[in-house]
Amino acid sequence: MYEFSRGPLVWIAFLIFFTGSFFRIVWMIYTAKKEKVVLPYINAKYGFRSILHWVIPFGSVNMRLRPAFTIISFLFHFCLLITPIFTLGHILLWKQSWGVSWWNLPEGLTNIMAIIVVLSILFLILRRIADPTVRFVTSWSDYLLLIVVVAPFVTGILAYYQAFDYDTAITIHIWTGAIWLAAIPFTRLIHMIMFPFTRAYMGSEFGYVRNAKDW
Repeated sequence: MYEFSRGPLVWIAFLIFFTGSFFRIVWMIYTAKKEKVVLPYINAKYGFRSILHWVIPFGSVNMRLRPAFTIISFLFHFCLLITPIFTLGHILLWKQSWGVSWWNLPEGLTNIMAIIVVLSILFLILRRIADPTVRFVTSWSDYLLLIVVVAPFVTGILAYYQAFDYDTAITIHIWTGAIWLAAIPFTRLIHMIMFPFTRAYMGSEFGYVRNAKDW
């Protein structure tokens, strides 16, 4: 099972991720062309300005109104994206399988970053339960998606500390990671890829058309 997990399963997950993401982008462009007011309004200046304000902590009024949530959100997204790429164990697997490698972050640091992701997910779950406004727009699929996101990090931490049989832990870790990767094109996780496009449109709509700010 381990050999299948680190070999064919990973290839399948990446194939689904790249193929699904490609078709989502193609479909987005196709539907945008059908709407005569979308693509003509895209403006590089205002689109980039909007993206810049929304990727900088406290760059928008909404972020400044909720400082605690903003800090947790940025820490969560940063660790979520950086940890899997620069974890030593992942890089070693790439080198063993495909002969490519890159520099890694210290193991202790990536472990802390994985823990930050887990704690952030717990915060997001509690927020959806406790905040009436957020709870109103929350469905069971939101909780399921949060579990899909956090599972690779929980299993990775368990494998790192060898909380139980290592082979079992690392196999589950690979499977949860593959499920997370494959789920991106078909769930709201696609915002990881669509963010620049949607934010560029919003920035163009507000700045280029309405002569207003969107942050």
